Amino acid sequence: MSSRERIKKYREIGGAADLVRVEVLVPPTERDAVLAFASKLRQDHRRKKERMLEFLQEAAESYGIRVFDNIDLSRIDSLAGQSRIIANALIERGDARAFAMGRRMLSELEASR
Repeated sequence: MSSRERIKKYREIGGAADLVRVEVLVPPTERDAVLAFASKLRQDHRRKKERMLEFLQEAAESYGIRVFDNIDLSRIDSLAGQSRIIANALIERGDARAFAMGRRMLSELEASR
């Protein structure tokens, strides 16, 4: 695999799949502040993504077929889209704990907008 193909794969399905490149012009004295801010944004994004994956795993383990019987997640590419569908299914078809989990998922999705 060439380096160009490896970079393309990294940006499409790897660690940078849901990030975008941004170029800005800043004064030299503020460069470190911008880099630190960008690093914080990446960490927050990854933390939220990990939290959504934990929610999805917990929902699958706890509610399985009862909630996911008619849901095909393979057609949805984004984690946020999958999480929104699962959260709505939990709210509609689950018990009180599932409802609470679905509301937490939706509130975290709304906070990340």
